[in-house]
Amino acid sequence: MAARYEITYRRRALASNLLVGLVWASGLIAVILFFTSAGTSPFGTIGASVSSIGILCGLVGSDFILVMIVLAARVPFIDRTIGHDRAVAVHRSLGKPALYLLLAHATLLLTGYGIEQGLNPIAELGPMLATPNVWLALIGLLLLVTVVVTSLVAVKRRFSYEGWHLIHLLSYVAVAFAIPHQLTLGGMLATGSLQRVYWITLYVVALGSIATFRFIEPVVSSLRHGIRVREVESVAPGVVSLHLAGRDLRALGSAGGQFFVWRFWTKSTWWHSHPLSLSAVPTDDSARITLRDLGAGTGRLSALPTGTVVSVEGPYGLFTPAARTSAKLAIIAAGIGITPARALLEQSVLRPGEATVLLRASDADDSVLWSEVDALANAKGATLYTMTGPRSPSAPLWMPAPDAERGVTLRSVFPDLLESDLYLCGPAAWLELVEADARDLGMPQHQIHSERFDW
Repeated sequence: MAARYEITYRRRALASNLLVGLVWASGLIAVILFFTSAGTSPFGTIGASVSSIGILCGLVGSDFILVMIVLAARVPFIDRTIGHDRAVAVHRSLGKPALYLLLAHATLLLTGYGIEQGLNPIAELGPMLATPNVWLALIGLLLLVTVVVTSLVAVKRRFSYEGWHLIHLLSYVAVAFAIPHQLTLGGMLATGSLQRVYWITLYVVALGSIATFRFIEPVVSSLRHGIRVREVESVAPGVVSLHLAGRDLRALGSAGGQFFVWRFWTKSTWWHSHPLSLSAVPTDDSARITLRDLGAGTGRLSALPTGTVVSVEGPYGLFTPAARTSAKLAIIAAGIGITPARALLEQSVLRPGEATVLLRASDADDSVLWSEVDALANAKGATLYTMTGPRSPSAPLWMPAPDAERGVTLRSVFPDLLESDLYLCGPAAWLELVEADARDLGMPQHQIHSERFDW
């Protein structure tokens, strides 16, 4: 069993690394195609050299933006290969370089053209904006600046999920504004050139992925499965389970631990999408999600009427048995983070003694679905531990202070931790403490699988 997990992991890791490498290499491809098409002739004078460097910055920046769109499109192949979390991480890592390159593109072109015309860069701005489609590209650049700035953590926290998501849609508008500008740059993207084929293909893949997997496929899937709210069950103060009914729900292809993006079609909730994990493995005609009231958006879901139409995007994520790399399984869940952990445990095929589960709650009201996990653990021969109580206000502990004081450690709960896959789900700050503890014990990063309840 351990050997099988190791082989599966190495195959997936190789595919993942190749895919991420290709993402960064795409910028190099844009540079190579430029020189293949134009050679060194654009570098004949100082002004032309500055302008050509500006063009190269624009090409690589545009390439990164289009690749970012593909990564954000939630393409099933990408999600299965590198996982949703890593796709989002690579997407974010490209954001600042792309913006800096595009700002350099505009600045260097103004400078280079100014040198050629004997004008200062500010004076050159007027003639440049008179060039067909350049003003559209300028609007696109300003929109991208808005998107990147609102993605900074300090700024992002000031927005609701929906508000931030709406602003993020401006990136698609920005790309649309840039298309005419790029495809009318004289001979650089001339008809029949390899460069033109590359860029048109990249635009088609990027915009086609968004159209297919963020709009068309969710609509088709939602209509096909006809999902509706069957029952709203209160399971704890501020926590409800939404029991859903539909047709052939197993055909959604979800595994225990994955999440969908749900939209509930009532007057007060249709505009708000919710990325929520399944809290049980779906049957052919039923599914369940369990959620905590964390604000106005999720608060309205506790009052959904029976029969509410539900649309879905997904499934997403590698918080599943498919990500296993080791012979043992360790699961730690805090608060409402129990939802994907419970579904993961239900989905997993386990031998007696193979899995250990630790549930963490700040108080008794926070022990959501614990009885269900207890029943699953007993049925599968898994060991279950629980911790209840607030964290220490003065020490960076992920467990209650009394447990730490009596010598409880991550290693004492999971003696086979280094031979295990560790699945973690809960609030981001708490989760980071557990991750750090696991790494300090020498646990490799590829054996840690985290599902953060943030965006």
